[in-house]
Amino acid sequence: MPGDKLKLGFVGVGRMGQCAHLRNYAIIPDCEVVALADIRQRTARRVAEAYGVPNVYPDAAAMLAAEDLDGIVAAQQFENHVHLLPELLKAKTPIFIEKPLAASVEGGWALLNAIETRGTWVMPGYHKRSDPASEFAHEYIRALRQSGQLGELRYLRITMPAGDWIAGGFNDLIDEGDPYPDLPTEERPPNMDDDAFAAYTEFVNYYIHQINYVNFLLDEDYEITYADPSGVMLAGTSESGVPITIEMSPYETTLDWQESALVAFAQGYVHIDLPAPLVRNQPGRVQIFRDSGGGLPPETSHPQMPPVHAMYAQAQNFLAAIRGERQPPCDAAQAHRDLILARDYQRLLQGAGL
Repeated sequence: MPGDKLKLGFVGVGRMGQCAHLRNYAIIPDCEVVALADIRQRTARRVAEAYGVPNVYPDAAAMLAAEDLDGIVAAQQFENHVHLLPELLKAKTPIFIEKPLAASVEGGWALLNAIETRGTWVMPGYHKRSDPASEFAHEYIRALRQSGQLGELRYLRITMPAGDWIAGGFNDLIDEGDPYPDLPTEERPPNMDDDAFAAYTEFVNYYIHQINYVNFLLDEDYEITYADPSGVMLAGTSESGVPITIEMSPYETTLDWQESALVAFAQGYVHIDLPAPLVRNQPGRVQIFRDSGGGLPPETSHPQMPPVHAMYAQAQNFLAAIRGERQPPCDAAQAHRDLILARDYQRLLQGAGL
């Protein structure tokens, strides 16, 4: 009912489950985390005590049998999704998962079919789509394309150097040292050998965010057409003909995070600096450059963003989607398209045998 608190269950409260997700839902007034399921029971009980979660279960099946939930947050390793999500989908309630959708294109197809069969939806955790600077830039770029104020859209570049993505985000992690048991993981597709599958899953683990972010900023699909043999850069073209590049660790930092996106028009650009994924109370930054023409001084502006970090905003967006107030920032179909693009890149990089 409108105004009632949404009741959530958590499946997994490891590092990301706690520090990227549970800590945010625990402070949002219009929801209540009523249960968590984790096979690491000592840690689970400590986490439940710390965050005021009343019920703890040894696995997801036990939780779903006992609880009436409005939504499920399942921050698991993506290699586990093919085996875990069909079980969670039986509850026919919205589910949030970490990115990517699966460990392979084939696994993604299986999950899309399972989601459709159960008549619910899954929101993959592409948190950059919820960052206040990213949301502002997304709408601003769309308006510029419609108005033509800066001329045609000419180019998009994303740069993601390896760096300190944690930024102190695990400082308050609760871990009782329970061993992680072996869980069933997705089998490699028959068209990949072990080395190719390992290279593919490593790529999607590190760079699927950037693959997805291109689609978000452009509001359109794209194809990957070139893979630099060194593995530092890929290139592609959008449906409307915009060239794109993603630079993957062209350099590295140890005490910083320097991810950015440049969306260039004929007479200016929108530049976005993104914060480390687990930094708190820090949004991205936006710079807008406009060439005034006629020899007049150009204009540069820096719109002020609210002090909200992307993971917190993502939690709010999931709750709003459950309430029907908005669509999820990303759906399973787009997440599956990301896996296809990642495979296309790996085929260009390693050969057509993938």
